[in-house]
Amino acid sequence: MDVAKTSMAMSQANVKQQSTLAVMNQAKSHAEQQGSQMVEMLSDSAPHPTKGSQIDVKG
Repeated sequence: MDVAKTSMAMSQANVKQQSTLAVMNQAKSHAEQQGSQMVEMLSDSAPHPTKGSQIDVKG
């Protein structure tokens, strides 16, 4: 097999692998960001455990 062809094939495979990893890293980052936003939204929407348990009837 020709050394130049082998070198080009290996280089192309490396570029393809690096681009796939870059896309996967972006997807992972996006998923982590969405997860943290979801946790923040859920913690903001949860009622306080003692809020509303007592009523002030003194006027």
